[in-house]
Amino acid sequence: MTRKIMFAMPLLLLALPGCVRTVASVVTAPVRAGSQVADWATTSQDEADRNYGRKMRKQEAREGKAAKKAAKERRKQCRDAGYSDCD
Repeated sequence: MTRKIMFAMPLLLLALPGCVRTVASVVTAPVRAGSQVADWATTSQDEADRNYGRKMRKQEAREGKAAKKAAKERRKQCRDAGYSDCD
């Protein structure tokens, strides 16, 4: 019996580091998952800047279209009023 224990002991010691690593992974998994959720839930400064830039470009595009439409309408009204130099 003692001989079996003496033979099994080195095998157990070889298996132990894997178990410790597995236990450490299991213990730290919720912390890593929580930090990932927090990362997904918050907006970094780079993301905020990128989103702001996108929003401003869209707004400028809308304003450009509105200005172009207004200028076209003014030229049309000018011509309808009988003026020749409307541009």
